[in-house]
Amino acid sequence: MATPRNNEKFKDQAQMRTMVLRSAQQGEKKRLDSERYVEGHAADYETYLLYDDGDYGKVYERFEPGCFAETDLSDVILQFDHAGRVYARTTNGTLLVEADKEGLFVAADLDKTEGARALYDDIAAQMITKMSWRFRVGTYHVERTEGSKDITIVHTKIPKVYDVSAVSIPANNATEINARSWGDGVIAAAARSEAELEEKRRRLRAKIKILEVST
Repeated sequence: MATPRNNEKFKDQAQMRTMVLRSAQQGEKKRLDSERYVEGHAADYETYLLYDDGDYGKVYERFEPGCFAETDLSDVILQFDHAGRVYARTTNGTLLVEADKEGLFVAADLDKTEGARALYDDIAAQMITKMSWRFRVGTYHVERTEGSKDITIVHTKIPKVYDVSAVSIPANNATEINARSWGDGVIAAAARSEAELEEKRRRLRAKIKILEVST
């Protein structure tokens, strides 16, 4: 199924997804020269469950290889709960965000300020165990499995990543509501698109029948 024609409103919505950012273990190779170094993948290229809509089916999501090829990563910041103080930033070299063979890789040097060092200590002590990242929706399409209510939203182009953020509550309601609201909108738009296509098919079949009768 193609991208719904009226998905422009969804492209303007910043989306949040959960990720894991961990401190490096002794002996591990670091991408940034730092005594307080953390890394992780904001997204990988495997399909995962976005949310379960009960009787209406499951909604999966997948980021396709190449979807970050043209992503604007020029000024991504690391925050706490997506607000307030900035602890690392791509423009000063303390934050690295780039696509690799697994997905979207993130690494941060949390040794430049007192606040950043305190955040690192919380991550190392597992007081903070999850992160989330925020991006702008680009090109996507919806895949359906015949005989199933489940769908998969497949991202083929992500225009921009805004930030990564340590979060106080791992599976926080804001992230879930954000994903559900967008996913429900995509499903509704796809359903309307499919209904419009079916109506065109019905009209075409009717015209064919009229032509057959007239000839």
